[in-house]
Amino acid sequence: MAYQGSRTQVRRAGRAAWLAGAAAFTLADAASAQQASSAPQQQVEEVVVTARHREERLQNVPISVAVVNGAAAAAKNLNDIADISQQVPSVDFRTGASNKDRTVFIRGTGTISTSPGVEPSVSTVVDGVVMARPGQATVDLLDLDHIEVLLGPQGTLFGKNASAGVVNIVTRNPSSSPSGYLDAAYYEGDEYRISAAASGPITSDVRALLSVFTGYYAGNVKNLYSNQDVNGYRHDGARLKAIATPLPNLTLTFGADYTHSVDSVPTGVIASTGQVAYCPAYLVAPPAANSCHPNVFTNNAHMAALLASQGIAGGPDNRTVSTNTNSNVRDDNGGVSLQADYDLPGGYRLTSITAWRDWRNTQRQDYDQMSDSLAFTFPAVVDIGHVAFTQTSEELRIASPKGQFVDYVAGLFYLGASDHEIYERDVTHGTAAAPVFDFGVNHYGSSDDNYAVFGEANVNFTKNFRLIAGYREIWDSLSYYTGRVSTAATTGVAASFADRGHETKDGWAGRVGLQYDVSSDVHAYATISRGYKGPAYNVFFNMGVNNTPPLKPETSNSYEVGVKSQLLDRRVQANLSAFLTDFDNYQANSTQVINGALVTNLVNAGSVTTRGFEADIVAKPAQGLTYYFDGAYDDAHVVNFPCPTGAAVTCHINGEPLPFAPRWKLHVEQDYRRQIADQLSLDVDTDYNWQAKTQYQLSQTPDTIQPAYGIWNASVGLIGTSYGGWSARVLVKNILDQHYSSYLSHGDLAGVMRWVPRDDHRYFGIDLHKDF
Repeated sequence: MAYQGSRTQVRRAGRAAWLAGAAAFTLADAASAQQASSAPQQQVEEVVVTARHREERLQNVPISVAVVNGAAAAAKNLNDIADISQQVPSVDFRTGASNKDRTVFIRGTGTISTSPGVEPSVSTVVDGVVMARPGQATVDLLDLDHIEVLLGPQGTLFGKNASAGVVNIVTRNPSSSPSGYLDAAYYEGDEYRISAAASGPITSDVRALLSVFTGYYAGNVKNLYSNQDVNGYRHDGARLKAIATPLPNLTLTFGADYTHSVDSVPTGVIASTGQVAYCPAYLVAPPAANSCHPNVFTNNAHMAALLASQGIAGGPDNRTVSTNTNSNVRDDNGGVSLQADYDLPGGYRLTSITAWRDWRNTQRQDYDQMSDSLAFTFPAVVDIGHVAFTQTSEELRIASPKGQFVDYVAGLFYLGASDHEIYERDVTHGTAAAPVFDFGVNHYGSSDDNYAVFGEANVNFTKNFRLIAGYREIWDSLSYYTGRVSTAATTGVAASFADRGHETKDGWAGRVGLQYDVSSDVHAYATISRGYKGPAYNVFFNMGVNNTPPLKPETSNSYEVGVKSQLLDRRVQANLSAFLTDFDNYQANSTQVINGALVTNLVNAGSVTTRGFEADIVAKPAQGLTYYFDGAYDDAHVVNFPCPTGAAVTCHINGEPLPFAPRWKLHVEQDYRRQIADQLSLDVDTDYNWQAKTQYQLSQTPDTIQPAYGIWNASVGLIGTSYGGWSARVLVKNILDQHYSSYLSHGDLAGVMRWVPRDDHRYFGIDLHKDF
């Protein structure tokens, strides 16, 4: 059945690509007829990245790097990392009701945990500042210049948690002359986004950029109990960036940002009132031998009756809930940074980046996900959580001039993080006539001090052949505390428990490789890298004695070969890579049962592996016509999983896929721009994103698999160069009206829950831009 679905999606993708291509070439032919035959062919634009802490041509960097342009992303209503992941096949995103639950995956690997005592496997860096927790980096991207996604372990130069990869976010710099812009967008479903900026010199030595934005979306899920739209947001924020040159050889860059977010994402929408248990084929036997039977659906009659009484029909396309608590999350996220770049004699550059960040998260969630639980023996459960997180960091590095026999970047790094949380669970159970009230509240948190010394060098044997060698020595000091008080051991609440602990570890990351420039347009490389992610504590609301031992550090060994090429007079750019990465002591979420409720539990999941290949191709066959093709094949699976104590499901998952790791993922795009009048151009853009079926749970439950699907988008815009520049664009998202779930899980009490993405159905919008 899944295979037939995949074939259907491939056929749809083929039809979409064919239609897009036919339209583009028709336009190209018409344009060619109006142009002189001697008109030069457009070349692929040069891309400059800072993937190795210095500006370099993307084609010269011996790393697989995907780059997303900020202006192009904004024009497509792609405003955060979750949206950007649609454009980069090697990146996936785990959504959730709160920023605490969201995280990034690269090449099928990433860390799912709400514990403050664990690092993400994918490091997110904004203007050189590392975000210690993934929830800090899932907010809106304002004044984005571009994003660099560095695939595979990057622990040599990027601290402190880059065992799977790095998302390097670079914001725009202030302009040297007065300028500004205003963006206004409105989308079907009562969504709008407005942003504005002013930029330019303040004095002869200082220039600044101030940006502000506001965005609102009512939501695409209806709460039948309150008759309100949910699954929406209200986001407001501002960013200041100032660059000063008090001395000819000294540049100071100051950054400050703040975002206030309110999200009304429910804790899932009911997709099924029953569940299907995972059953490995080799364990299937007659009932007398064991109770494991494949694809057996167990329905919850009480839940089905309750939903029917509230007017809800659970299903894969359901977009209704009925909860007496509107789940909502409030985030206040901001910080300041100061980067100093000092040019030393001989072409050396000394860089210091000092930063402080603060994150406050408050969530109120309907845990039982129903409005009238008591009549059908379901407990009514409400969760209330508060996060207070701060971090300070300092990075000091030196970069040598290029062109010498040995050129290098080396430095020191420190990051200190402190987290304090309060999480309360209120439970009402019994009967409607005689309810019983219980609760549990936990004050817990963690602190982490990370120190590192690092360096990476190029040994240039010849002009075209070089050795790459890098190393990072890492020291972690991690501590936690927890103190839960419970009235009783009840649904989803463990007994009272208090503890604290401390762990110190040292580790290392490294890289060694060779790079050969076949020509000025063809570059080949091969690298071996070691990733390292420090020890962890599984600190959470229901933490118990089984969770107190520290998790071992996660390490990875990665092997990658690649070629970066520009062909046909640089009208075609083709970057190809193949990789194999083995992880030991992979830190992942398993599932256990606490007093009748499913609880995720962070464990060392033994060894896993990810292997595959990637292609990033850009072609400009005609003036104004550009094609993009990004594809990834990724076989990410469990090699050996040790069964943790208290596991809720079977642990026989060796050989099974990792969560959020579709085997295939593709992005195809075509952009055509043609001048139709003096100072006026027409821009037509269409893209198609397709991915194979995706298992969302490590437990391998069959009903948490999202079948293969594809999303086709398009836009038509007018671009003017008069009056300082302007554009008006009409876009349609999800043209084929394809429904899908961005996440699936077994419900905390029963059933299967789905998370509804913004583009779960077709919608239209208009985007206006004006430069000043």
